[in-house]
Amino acid sequence: MRVKINVTGTVQGVGFRPFIYRTALQNGLKGYVRNRGDAGVEMLLEGDPKRIETFMQEIVSKKPPLARIDQIKKIQLTHKEQYENFTIYKSSNEAETQGSIIPPDIAICNQCLKELRDPKDPRYEYFFITCTDCGPRFTIIERLPYDRENTTMREFPLCGFCQKEYVDPANRRFHAQTVACPPCGPKAYLTTNKGAPVEVKDPVREAGRLLSEGNILAIKGYGGFHIASSTTLEAPLLRLRTTKHRREKPFAIMTKNLDAAKGVAEVNSKEEELLTSPARPIVLLNKRNNYPLSTLVAPHLHNIGIMLPYTALHYMLFDKVTDTSFVMTSANPPNQPIVKDNESALEILGETADYFLFHNRKIARRCDDSVMRVHRDLPVFLRRSRGYAPAPIRLKQETKHCAVGLGGELNNTSCLLLDDKAFISQHIGDVENIETRNFLQEATYQLQQLTNSKAETVACDLHPKFNTTLLAQEMADTNNLKLIQVQHHHAHAAALMAEHGLEEVVAVTCDGYGYGSDGKAWGGEILHCTLGSAEFARLGHLEPQPLLGGDLSSRYPTRLAAGMLKQAGLNPERWLMQNSKKLPHGETEAKLILNQLQKGIGAVETTSCGRVLDAVAALLGICYERTYEGEPAMKMESTALSGNDALQLKPQIASGTLNTSSIIRAVYTNLGRVSVADLAYSTHIYLAQGLAELAIKSANDKDVRNVGFSGGAACNQILAQTIKEMVEKAGLRFFVHESVPAGDGGVSFGQAVVAGFSDF
Repeated sequence: MRVKINVTGTVQGVGFRPFIYRTALQNGLKGYVRNRGDAGVEMLLEGDPKRIETFMQEIVSKKPPLARIDQIKKIQLTHKEQYENFTIYKSSNEAETQGSIIPPDIAICNQCLKELRDPKDPRYEYFFITCTDCGPRFTIIERLPYDRENTTMREFPLCGFCQKEYVDPANRRFHAQTVACPPCGPKAYLTTNKGAPVEVKDPVREAGRLLSEGNILAIKGYGGFHIASSTTLEAPLLRLRTTKHRREKPFAIMTKNLDAAKGVAEVNSKEEELLTSPARPIVLLNKRNNYPLSTLVAPHLHNIGIMLPYTALHYMLFDKVTDTSFVMTSANPPNQPIVKDNESALEILGETADYFLFHNRKIARRCDDSVMRVHRDLPVFLRRSRGYAPAPIRLKQETKHCAVGLGGELNNTSCLLLDDKAFISQHIGDVENIETRNFLQEATYQLQQLTNSKAETVACDLHPKFNTTLLAQEMADTNNLKLIQVQHHHAHAAALMAEHGLEEVVAVTCDGYGYGSDGKAWGGEILHCTLGSAEFARLGHLEPQPLLGGDLSSRYPTRLAAGMLKQAGLNPERWLMQNSKKLPHGETEAKLILNQLQKGIGAVETTSCGRVLDAVAALLGICYERTYEGEPAMKMESTALSGNDALQLKPQIASGTLNTSSIIRAVYTNLGRVSVADLAYSTHIYLAQGLAELAIKSANDKDVRNVGFSGGAACNQILAQTIKEMVEKAGLRFFVHESVPAGDGGVSFGQAVVAGFSDF
């Protein structure tokens, strides 16, 4: 019998060809296997029909752990058998199918880690030890098929030892494209911040020692540079905050091992599973009561972002020091993509870092760390990037069009929707400048290149002035694509529907800002959405509140609080003058605000849930200035977690609008009488109960059984849990995101869903 087989999915870069080779030999089959230019794998088999059938079963049941098979096409051939053995052929550039993809980067496996520590092993203490089961993939690929010559590893020809392993079917590195060792592979080296070499025998461990002594280092990893420092010495942390312009934004840390993580934070079984997974994301964990690190690492928050080492280099940093953790934060200037090239790193980071730990392997595709947290036992993506991107999210329905979504403006990604798969790019960031815009455009093109697909439709936000909107218009004009603009909160809801395979949903969509279909600022919405429709119904929302000074008020919540106090029927003068020093221009600005409030000028309205939380954060003295995205609301949540619902205020709802002036009034009148923690918690409960009541009523009115929660506020544990409990108690099904970020990192997916599933 003679058959030709094409397999699509994640089957390149995961040891699939070596697996096929061994499986074919075990079944006494002849023929060949090779990679294809569309990221698929092609086989030709000759042999006994029963053995071929066994082979077909085994390639599914025994496939490598990182492989994912989407489709197997089998064609019986009529020609006579012509092969004498089974061979791995040179890859083909043929590209017929769409939707296969290169896997994400994978954390170092236990076998490589064992060899790293074995003095008898040739790769003992080699910082770039990898095999078919681990190492960089997405960040080294330049073009398909996934062969060494198409990656940044082509600059490192194999030595005799590595070549012998590469061609040995019994070896774990059989056809491992990243195989390398100290004589032939990438080299690590240390320099000053001027680029002058630091001559040391062991640059990686010397870097660890420098960190322990209080120096700041830029460290090159798989997908870009990290800025690293001590977690206990305040001098480098203060300097880092100054040079990085991050007064309050928390730094992520890397701990030596799981035990060290447990010494810093509380770790439950689900969090441990995420920390130790091959993806190795940053996981937000609750700080221990005897938290041992400097308060400068994650100030005024109840949690801290922790990741475990995911390369040999990271493990080696801790070998010769007593430190069990280091700050390990993305090395990028404000609102810029993560730095990936050596020369630009020196230029951009030279004033921040004292030393640079480089290696000489180029990074093809920059890729930031993923960030997650756990709500009860459910994983929540805050950022989906390294370890996950560009692996597809498998949908329960097939799209009608191949569509690309470009996202909103902050915490952005792009997304390619093809058949029943969504390919979401790595984290792009805030698309507010030409550098990040170019990164978005490049990442979007690369998704199409790697999946061998071409978009028919491009989707973007409704906001007319977003850079992503302008880019979408440019792409549509240049490539003759249909352009679809999708309202921001509709995109959130659409992402939730597609992720869970829902035909319709009543969605609670809450965040800081989204351009509404009426041209106003939305952010606390109840929407009824149907999959396959570009239309939606707005069934409810929060009370419109004044944004005094527009965007300025979202940066300085004192402005928000003053406006909301006025709207609540209270005189904000006394409170505002008492807190005038919290404004950039003090009393002068406070008097101007009072004058504007009296005359009713200088404000636009918003229904944003985030802005209400921000205003209460200012009233409670928790946060007066937003120095990073979501800061006031995050600090509010941290404060609220130790409180109780002391106010017991019942939601006031009229004509589909949740009155938020009542909670502002209740908080203000109870200042000094009720603890700050209780007032913070009561605010969360009031909003959550009110939103849940609106959603439940809307679902019952529309005879919809599905209620969802999306938007950045869905990452808030108190809001999400309270809404869930009320919705389920009402006999409805409740949905939150599990595979896609609830915040703006999932908007591109939702946009692509609206464009891809709708008829136009």
